Amino acid sequence: MTTQSSLMYTEIASIPDVVARFLDESNDILRKAGTFLREKDPAFLASIARGSSDHVATYLKYATELTAGIPVASLGPSIASIYGVQLKLAKAAAIAISQSGKSPDILTMAEMARESGALTFAISNSPDSPLAQTSDFPIDILAGPERSVAATKTFVASAVAGLGLLAHWTNDTELLSALDQLPKCLADALTCDWSPLAEALEGHDSLFVLGRGPSSAIASEVALKFKETSSMHAEAYSAAEVLHGPVAIVGENFPVLALTAHDQAEKSIIETSDRIAAQGASVFVTSTARTTATALPFIATPHRLTDPLTLLVSFYGFVEALSRHRGFNPDQPPHLRKVTETI
Repeated sequence: MTTQSSLMYTEIASIPDVVARFLDESNDILRKAGTFLREKDPAFLASIARGSSDHVATYLKYATELTAGIPVASLGPSIASIYGVQLKLAKAAAIAISQSGKSPDILTMAEMARESGALTFAISNSPDSPLAQTSDFPIDILAGPERSVAATKTFVASAVAGLGLLAHWTNDTELLSALDQLPKCLADALTCDWSPLAEALEGHDSLFVLGRGPSSAIASEVALKFKETSSMHAEAYSAAEVLHGPVAIVGENFPVLALTAHDQAEKSIIETSDRIAAQGASVFVTSTARTTATALPFIATPHRLTDPLTLLVSFYGFVEALSRHRGFNPDQPPHLRKVTETI
């Protein structure tokens, strides 16, 4: 693949430093927010987001349910912005995630959540945005301007902000320690060579991306980036859900990327990968477990919840190069804008 760089490449390369800066400068606000969450003791969490930010929210849903044991519900912003329904959220906490903090439907739902009595948080890259100003706890991800249209550093920083909030809420010292070590792991992840996957994609315009648990949320982000940057029709599925119908279209050399975090779901992802490989598909997995699929290099982290983030950073570096190799400009996907404002 080509070696010319882009704004997207520069922003991907900055991710370790962005995360390190956020962790260094945001400890106080995260600790304070975590204390208020403990005092609120919410019956459930509600997430408010769209696009890449909604994939962050799904990732944090798994992280929260796995560690805090608190259910997380994704709220459809149109419930408030289009249909004008007031939800009963007095016993909840609500987390709104938006890079710009300007989308009208996200803002309307966040305002409704606060008016209903929910404890509200805003994770954004715009500390002076309307969303930040309307929330009880605005959390600035400190990523700096992101000039490429496809979100990369803001996605990872938003996920880390959510994990930091979760760790302080639950007093999870193991997760806090893993976050402290994450910048180094992310820097190492930038060096992983996934070029064998590029070779398997030659001549194809469609693929599946698999995950399970937290990595299923990352699979959704990966599939979106294939679409945005490389004009490839990528569909994300749970490694369990793909067997309930979608696997029927998989034939000889059909590309499949399985994102295997190193947790309790790894075995099931490998089993699904081997089954699909037996159909003749070209399957790639991020695992050292015994498998008939092709192994891709990965960087393990000290915690099962941070493993998916190093996989994502390795993928970001791969897809930026793939985009240019396929003749696209990864900084300017067709028909897209950096800030999407929906009602």
